[in-house]
Amino acid sequence: MAAPDLRDLLHRAQSWPEEAQNELIAIASEIENELGSGEYSASQEELKIIDAAMAAIDRGETATEAEITAAFARFRCG
Repeated sequence: MAAPDLRDLLHRAQSWPEEAQNELIAIASEIENELGSGEYSASQEELKIIDAAMAAIDRGETATEAEITAAFARFRCG
């Protein structure tokens, strides 16, 4: 996105509801932090998802080899 596009978006965002503006600020701040630090920090929601996935693995709920192969085949490019 070119700088003029970004300026246009920010101008339009001024008319958004406050909640949407706050979400845009949070997302932009997260991007800025990641660019500045070179490290990624998971959000609380992402950490909850990771914890749930790890608990499922601990319960033995894992994909079969066939399911993994099918997933890779579905998303493989080219």
